[in-house]
Amino acid sequence: MSIAFFISPHGYGHAARAAAVMEAFHDLDPDAEFEIFTKVPEWFFRHSLSGTFTYHPLLTDIGLVQKTSLKADLSATVTRLDSFLPFPEQKISELARMVSERQCRLLLCDISPMGILVARRAGIPSLLIENFTWDWIYEEYVAECAGLRAHLSYLGEFFRRADFHIQTQPVCRPRNVQLTTSPVSRRARSTREETRRRLGIPPHALVAMITMGGIPETYPFLDPLQELEDFVFLIPGGGNEASRRRNLFLLPHHSDYFHPDLVNASDALIGKVGYSTLSEVYWAGIPFGYIARDDFRESPVLISFIEKNMRGVALSAKEFTSGDFALRLPELFALGRVEHQGLNGADPIARFIANLNP
Repeated sequence: MSIAFFISPHGYGHAARAAAVMEAFHDLDPDAEFEIFTKVPEWFFRHSLSGTFTYHPLLTDIGLVQKTSLKADLSATVTRLDSFLPFPEQKISELARMVSERQCRLLLCDISPMGILVARRAGIPSLLIENFTWDWIYEEYVAECAGLRAHLSYLGEFFRRADFHIQTQPVCRPRNVQLTTSPVSRRARSTREETRRRLGIPPHALVAMITMGGIPETYPFLDPLQELEDFVFLIPGGGNEASRRRNLFLLPHHSDYFHPDLVNASDALIGKVGYSTLSEVYWAGIPFGYIARDDFRESPVLISFIEKNMRGVALSAKEFTSGDFALRLPELFALGRVEHQGLNGADPIARFIANLNP
């Protein structure tokens, strides 16, 4: 079975969720092949997938243009949407031919509405997987950025045309859908002990992982952290190459370490509230020192989920950028791990796809 995936390049969260679904489906059908359309780097999927896939570098979605990992640039977002939409008929027809030539029997979108239009043109079913859609996100900004209104209406129409619809917790706007699942996350492949051994971190060290997701970020507090000898800090995206500075382990975004393994090897995580980070922390069962995005509509929903279902400490953006979050580390570590029961949401999604038998 061949399945096409159209994936939003807004951060790595949508790619991580889609990759988790691909891996779960590969477990059910090892002969399955995936056609991946996105601008998320190919290495991300090579690192995440064990099955056969073909990568097609394609801008499938704009989402939001980011000034920083915590701040969106609405003006730049409108400018890019104006040049991206409406979808060019010739491009949609070309993509539909590609999908048909590769004998794809289903097209899955996370959360690119372009894919829904391509599936219709190719005559195959479309499956939308989301915990929010862009029209819902844009609604929050229309009062201050009227240029989003037309794009909101245009994209919302395509989201409503999906043949099948799955939502993954934490869900921002619950709908009457075919399936709602628990959080979807890529699974760790190595044990906590194995990953620590590879890194050279002592088994009993208190390890805090720091991550702001897939958006590049600078960390002005690294030097003061080296004075905190009772703790070890693991920082993916902390440098262009792997290096160690006393108690700091700095890694590039693209390293030899699988990101869920790094989360699993940590005792707590400090970072931006984002879908894939929340999901990986949830299934690892470690406490979450979370920083909200004040201008992002998804954030309150994710925070509510953390407060009800996870162990965490709320941190302000100022605490993070100043490094004052270090004062909260004893509080965060004291929360300890918790084991969550149930199935990773990727598993019921994979079974749903298998039962479709398109």
